[in-house]
Amino acid sequence: MNAARPRRAAVTGIGVVAPNGTNTETFWKSLKEGISALGPVTREGCEHLPLRVAGEVPEFDASDGIEERYLVQTDRFTHFAMAAADQALDDARLGRSDSEADPFSVGVVTAAGSGGGEFGQRELQQLWGKGSRYVGPYQSIAWFYAASTGQISIRRGFKGPCGVVASDEAGGLDALAHAARAVLRGTDVLVAGSTEAPLAPYSVVCQLGYDELSTVGEPDRAYRPFTDAACGFVPAEGGAMLVVEDEAAARERGVPVRAYLAGHAATFTGASRWADSREGLAQAIRGALDEAGCAPEEVDVVFADALGVPEADRAEALAIADALGPHGRRVPVTAPKTGIGRGWGAAPVLDTAAAVLAMEDGLIPPTPHVFDVCHDLDLVTGRARVAETGTALVLSRGLMGSNSALLLRRRWHSKKERNV
Repeated sequence: MNAARPRRAAVTGIGVVAPNGTNTETFWKSLKEGISALGPVTREGCEHLPLRVAGEVPEFDASDGIEERYLVQTDRFTHFAMAAADQALDDARLGRSDSEADPFSVGVVTAAGSGGGEFGQRELQQLWGKGSRYVGPYQSIAWFYAASTGQISIRRGFKGPCGVVASDEAGGLDALAHAARAVLRGTDVLVAGSTEAPLAPYSVVCQLGYDELSTVGEPDRAYRPFTDAACGFVPAEGGAMLVVEDEAAARERGVPVRAYLAGHAATFTGASRWADSREGLAQAIRGALDEAGCAPEEVDVVFADALGVPEADRAEALAIADALGPHGRRVPVTAPKTGIGRGWGAAPVLDTAAAVLAMEDGLIPPTPHVFDVCHDLDLVTGRARVAETGTALVLSRGLMGSNSALLLRRRWHSKKERNV
């Protein structure tokens, strides 16, 4: 390997299945226009539950692109993952016809928090209602949070390093960082991301114990972070998968680099200890900047975690200021997830996809439903903002205490390599 050209982790493909679009083009168009996809929870069995508003994926038919033999043994969250992975691989020109790829050079890493609740609920109802003979053999694997990594790799024949990350909502960013580091260690391609399907009745009941969950019934009022009316977050299903590839391998294939995963860091500050998350998130931001060789003033946009809890929102605003200094009060901040919901581990991967698209288009998407910001942030609201963005910072925190920050660059630029 040429010492002057070290390996770099590049994003070459994006696949999205989200409440506002089941492909990347529709997803981005909706984000740019500030269209909200939040609405009443319509899933059967949820009518009597306190959760009233969510981000549902209404027009997704898994059978359109996924073989029956995989559908019958997997949950909805894995259907999302396989569909998004297909999109991302096609975008990166690594479709099924590309048989020249060495299967040991391609790995998979995903994150998930909710697991296969819908499949699990159906099988448990069979157990309670009819008996153990009516429980299918796939119950043992479909609910498992590792199912998406396993099924994508099996279906595609990928035999490179595979993994699963379990670190709260922040796991989505941690999975991307895991992929980037695998590329730096020598793997050519990683399919990485997170998808969730937490809206089956069993899954919703499990979430009702979180004080941070919004139970407001009006979609335009249910998720309004960084305002005096903040009342928690709205959950969502869906997610995104990215192809993370060695830059040199991508260039050799003639595939354009869409962005670089330049820096990442993670910390832990304890479950629902939102005041403490200020220090933890700020430290994660500093770590990501340091790994990327990026000065605070080089950050062009921040995609916020935006929990929607007053104490947590305040901690995040202060963490941005702590880590970025005076620039933290001037840098544009956005939270497009307020229009699609906060999809647990999938939320920051959707934000990462949006950040790549924002850098490509020079357009920062707005924060739907938010107009009366009560924190010292330059929050993009109302309509998209035209801005040349070459560096994006994506933030995520988990209800159990994980904090994560990921720095993306449109073009490679590192203080560490200025003289290379």
